Amino acid sequence: MDQLVKPHGSDTLNPPFIADEAKRAELLKEAEGLPKLLVCSQAAANAVMMGCGYFNPLQGYMNLADSLSVAENMKTTSGLFWPVPIVNVTADVSGIKDAKRIALLDPNVAGNPVIAIQDVESIDEATDEQMNSMAEQVYGTTDMEHPGVKNFMGVGKFFVAGPIQVLNYSYFEKEFPETFRTAMQIRETIEKNGWKKVVAFQTRNPMHRAHEALVKIAMERVEADGAVIHMLLGKLKKGDIPADVRDAAIRKMVELYFEPNTAEITGYGFDMLYAGPREAVLHAVFRQNMGASHLIVGRDHAGVGDYYGPFDAQEIFEKDVPAGALELQIFAADHTAYSKVVREVIMMREAPEGHKKEDFVFLSGTKVRAMLSAGEDLPPEFARPEVAKILMDYYQSLPKE
Repeated sequence: MDQLVKPHGSDTLNPPFIADEAKRAELLKEAEGLPKLLVCSQAAANAVMMGCGYFNPLQGYMNLADSLSVAENMKTTSGLFWPVPIVNVTADVSGIKDAKRIALLDPNVAGNPVIAIQDVESIDEATDEQMNSMAEQVYGTTDMEHPGVKNFMGVGKFFVAGPIQVLNYSYFEKEFPETFRTAMQIRETIEKNGWKKVVAFQTRNPMHRAHEALVKIAMERVEADGAVIHMLLGKLKKGDIPADVRDAAIRKMVELYFEPNTAEITGYGFDMLYAGPREAVLHAVFRQNMGASHLIVGRDHAGVGDYYGPFDAQEIFEKDVPAGALELQIFAADHTAYSKVVREVIMMREAPEGHKKEDFVFLSGTKVRAMLSAGEDLPPEFARPEVAKILMDYYQSLPKE
């Protein structure tokens, strides 16, 4: 492989972010006189992802026809391969009814500043039946207990479509200056490092020894030059560890346990969809856009609860992603854990014959939280002690229930 993988859908990244400061100032001035729409958190995150080049080649929000087509066939009406609708959905369009251009306000920043300006090409109202059908196809369920379905179904039924001009990256740049990176910046870093084959690792949690080993196993098997550990910095669910704590824990692990110049720690601004297989494909699209040649897809990738089978997110790439739709390949992984028999972290399916469940050091997230909250050390086979200390300090700082 002589060069990095090409972005999805075009030869170069073409994000709708307005990089020129004077032009940005001009647009903000224009926004003062435009009809305003306070968008939902997901629509704001979609704007950030488009502005960052992660959602290349999209230039704006999909209309209802494209959303239905993407939900049903994983492609837009014009034939672009895409796994989930990228939309601006709202419950109330009374303030923007006949507007041709509108200012989109950020719900996640105090004072709701303008995050983007949108040219309104169409406003379509979806029927209940269409909303249910899209939820079923994208999330595999219409259960409102599913956090992604609740977010999708709970914000309204008006699809406000059209191209956008992104004016800032919401709160991500200010709150995570060390970690938040655009797809363009990550491509530049990869090129500067001289890497050609690059493994991407998705995480919304701190990395334990199993994750560390998984990244190293994947790098070795695909003969990668480096890994991009790419963490989600957006909205999570209650009880998840805050991004700054995760960030510190992952940095410590890479600093102490990875060879120099083999891993980059970065983050992206998005809200978790918990859409399992479909979200895994979205993860693959935007990792290709940032220059990765491989994405690690493990058990229950991007899942929640018991909505998806353990390997559904791997199988979708074999069954439903058309050949040639993506240049990026996936590295299909199993659960990894420390084996007391071979005395190292291995993928469970590769355990020597005769391995039993109790031969692995395996702790649930609930157990880990309980131990750290009680001030108990995690087993060194499960977590690096320096990483565990950062997590323990965090849990010890929480008010006791």
